[in-house]
Amino acid sequence: MLLRQGVELEALHGSFEPVTDDASVRKSIALARVLGLRRLWVAKIGEHLGRVPHDREAHRYYFLLQKRLLYRLADKLADQVGADLLATGENLAQVSSQTLSNLVTLEAAARRPIVRPLLGLDKQDILRLAKEWGTHDISVGPELCDLLGPRYPATTSRPDAVAVAEERIGLADLPELVCHTL
Repeated sequence: MLLRQGVELEALHGSFEPVTDDASVRKSIALARVLGLRRLWVAKIGEHLGRVPHDREAHRYYFLLQKRLLYRLADKLADQVGADLLATGENLAQVSSQTLSNLVTLEAAARRPIVRPLLGLDKQDILRLAKEWGTHDISVGPELCDLLGPRYPATTSRPDAVAVAEERIGLADLPELVCHTL
């Protein structure tokens, strides 16, 4: 949707390697090509997210911790490429991390404004658009992002509580985590 508005995009994918293989990276490369993106950046976050299930309280916030990590990485990437804002594919109330409360918690991790073009669309509209754009069939498959997630994730949160969990498990600042371009 943003590409059609003439917005130049840099794509960031969080790979769960070494917890998983590189299938999600290959899928992201294919999606970037179909969409005509110039570059795809990949950050291997699997090892870091592997810490979350070992902390019961933090585990409830797994999906929020995962996305907050990606928001911070996207901010660092935006610094590097001179981007003014972040864009996500989040859709209100589709999954646990996308409730109003949790979107506020996610946004607290970013230093830039966040654009969410799909926010008010329903799932059927999103599927229709994905088919129209040629990304649907590539995207279908197992959801690796929930591989380490809890059975009952938090559907409400407070930014300060999630930040405390982040700090406790060492996800608050990962300067050594570098994004590589493909």
